[in-house]
Amino acid sequence: MEKKIFIKTFGCQMNEYDSNRIYDSVKKIGFKKTNDQKNADCFILNTCHIRDKAKEKVYHEIGRIKKIYKEKAKPIMIVAGCVAQAENQEMLKREPFIDVVIGPQSYHKINDLLKKFVSNNQKEETEFDTISKFEYFDKIKNESNKISAFLTIQEGCDKFCHFCVVPYTRGPEYSRPFSKILSEAEILIKNGAREITFLGQNVNAYSYFENSKEYRISNLINELEKYSELKRIRYTTSHPRDMTDDLIDCYANNKKLMPFVHLPIQSGSNKILKLMNRKHTVEEYINTYEKIKKINSEIEFSSDFIISYPGETNDDFNETLELVKKIKFINSYSFIFSPRPGTKAADLKLIDYEISKERLNKIQKYLFDHQISMNRSFEKKSIEVLVENKIQGQSKLFGRNKYLNSVIFDGAENNIGKMLNVKVESSNQNSLFGKIENNKSMRAA
Repeated sequence: MEKKIFIKTFGCQMNEYDSNRIYDSVKKIGFKKTNDQKNADCFILNTCHIRDKAKEKVYHEIGRIKKIYKEKAKPIMIVAGCVAQAENQEMLKREPFIDVVIGPQSYHKINDLLKKFVSNNQKEETEFDTISKFEYFDKIKNESNKISAFLTIQEGCDKFCHFCVVPYTRGPEYSRPFSKILSEAEILIKNGAREITFLGQNVNAYSYFENSKEYRISNLINELEKYSELKRIRYTTSHPRDMTDDLIDCYANNKKLMPFVHLPIQSGSNKILKLMNRKHTVEEYINTYEKIKKINSEIEFSSDFIISYPGETNDDFNETLELVKKIKFINSYSFIFSPRPGTKAADLKLIDYEISKERLNKIQKYLFDHQISMNRSFEKKSIEVLVENKIQGQSKLFGRNKYLNSVIFDGAENNIGKMLNVKVESSNQNSLFGKIENNKSMRAA
């Protein structure tokens, strides 16, 4: 008998990709995707360990689910992802409602684990087995039919930044075979994808050797350029150390690569970068920025910032502020440092919270002001938008421009999947609002 499965996804785009592939897998053993959280036979929380209080958010979500199913049959409760990898035994002991925990490099075993839980109550699978995982999913068709699709090309990290759990939850760097990525990209394009975003914890560290030749992310980008149905290419998340010249050259030679670079720096102080073990300097970062801007001055950057990392002085923080003023990032993430168990920085002395909060507010003012200013610069102008979907419960359409800005406007569902010119009438910090111009719309199919 067919059973219903619901997955709630937290965190990064890679988790969204993983959730879609889990759906593709469990379908083979009789589980059907449902969007109804209140009537599921199996409930999966695909978790992220990057942000603050990630573990507590999981327990809060489980408490909510327990209330839903208080008067009805309990679903199989699975905690997946990076929190499951890092906290597996503790979670099983603390919350009896959890039936199974499974780490992100064990998703190829999800079907067996579900069957084993039903038959003999096996509860855990958290081994690192990245190669087997991708070999398994390479045999299962990716059934995602989104206009803007994610495609994981690389997982894991060898950088060991002192604040980061990724090497412990995703394992060492692994790059998928070049041909397998292209095969999956072809499937996504046939399914209707008009934009593909390559994903990886260090996506620009992608390196696959075959027949004595190295294939890098630049090769993947240039191959995707050849598919006429595909209109846009993106990638995330990058490490400054891996912004090699062959990748930078893509911005000069590839018309489908979007002129938007998300390149986390974390701090504008070389002292703090060294304490973080980031393995790059501010000067190297600026050199990369200037190389890319020289190719095309319209290319824009976003970044990530950790505020009040242990040891950060006012002078260090001011250096970060100066970098923000210099580069004028159009959309960035900034957070006060919070320690992650098992990392090198876990036991370092924290900076006073009030000081940290003041610094965060100060840097966010500059980041948000420029973001608002950038969005206002689009007003009264025509921009090209890839229409992704209809907003649920509304008559409006949702799409994005080349800089990844959200664009909201009135339109018919038959515009989904098209590239349209939209005249921007107003904006706020996060979105642009406009109307379709009466011109030739270019079909993205």
